[in-house]
Amino acid sequence: MEFKDYYKILDVDPTADNKAIKTAYRKLARKYHPDVSSHHDAEEKFKEVAQAYEVLKNTEKRAEYDEIRQYGTHGQRFQPPPDWQSSRQAGRHGDAQFQGDFSDFFSSIFENSMGGAPQGAGSGRSFDQTGQDIETDMPIFLEDTLSDATKTLSYHLPHRDNDGRITEVKKTLNVKIPAGVSDGERIRLKGQGAQGIGNGPSGDLYLRIRLVPHPLFDVEAHNLIVTVPLAPWEAALGAKIQVPTLAGKINLSIPADSQTGQRLRIKGKGLPRKDGYGDLYAVLKVVMPSTSNDEIKQQWEQLANKAAFNPRAEWSMTDG
Repeated sequence: MEFKDYYKILDVDPTADNKAIKTAYRKLARKYHPDVSSHHDAEEKFKEVAQAYEVLKNTEKRAEYDEIRQYGTHGQRFQPPPDWQSSRQAGRHGDAQFQGDFSDFFSSIFENSMGGAPQGAGSGRSFDQTGQDIETDMPIFLEDTLSDATKTLSYHLPHRDNDGRITEVKKTLNVKIPAGVSDGERIRLKGQGAQGIGNGPSGDLYLRIRLVPHPLFDVEAHNLIVTVPLAPWEAALGAKIQVPTLAGKINLSIPADSQTGQRLRIKGKGLPRKDGYGDLYAVLKVVMPSTSNDEIKQQWEQLANKAAFNPRAEWSMTDG
C-alpha cells in the first residue's frame, strides 16, 4: 500500500491552520473536478484532495494522522510499525497486513472513526460532490426588457460518463427572462450547471444579462438616450415631431431657439425598473441639408446679414 502525504497533496505546510487547509482544498477541488479538468487522472486527483481535506479539517483525525505520518514517505510503500494501532480501529491489530490502493490506506486508518468507509474510499462508490456552477452570457434586446420574455438558450457542459471520460454536451433550455432586467444582472437557474460527482447534485447555471446595443437608443441605467436630428429651421422656429420609443412613436414638441446638445426629458418612456420606468432623453442635434442650390444659398446669406449673429463671440473673452 502506498503512503499518501495529505499535506503534500494539499500543498500546505504541516503547521498550516484550518483556514489555509480549507483554502487549499477549495482551490484544488476546483482544479481537479472531473467535470471540468482536462487532467488525465482528474477523478483520482479529486478523490485524493477530498480525502486529504476530510482528515486534516478534523482535529482528532489530523492528530492521529500526524502520529502515523512519521512512519511514511509520500509515494513509497507503507507499512506501519508493528506496535502501532489506531485509537479508532476497534478490533484491528498493528501488525495487520495492509494491501490495496490509496482508498485502502484512507479507510484502514479512519474507517471506524467515520462510521464506515466514505464514498469513493474502498467502497467502490464515487465521492459525492456538487457539480460546478456554470456562467454564460444571455444577450437580450432592449424591447425584451419591457415584459417577461421566454428565450431559448443553448450552452455546453462538461459531461463525465460511467467510464470517467469527459466530453462536451450541448444543452438547450427555454428560459423566462423577467421584465426590467439590467445589463450585467445575473439570473440563477438551480441545478442546470455541471453534473455532480457520485450522488452529488448538479451545479447551478448563472445567466449574465447582456443588453444588445440598439441602433437608436443608448442606455444610462434605466434611462434611454435618443439623438433627435433637427433641421435648422425646426430648431429656430420650434416644431412638433415624432420620436421613437421602445413601445412605438410619440409626439414631441421642440421649443423655438433649440440648441444642439439640448436634452428634453420624456418621463416614463425608458426601461422598466422595480418602481416604474426610467425616462427617455431626446438629445437634439441640428443638421444641415445635404444638398443646396443658388437660391437657398442666397437666402442663407440674407439670413446671415439680418441676424448679425456671431456664434464664436465668447472667444473674444480670451483675446488679449
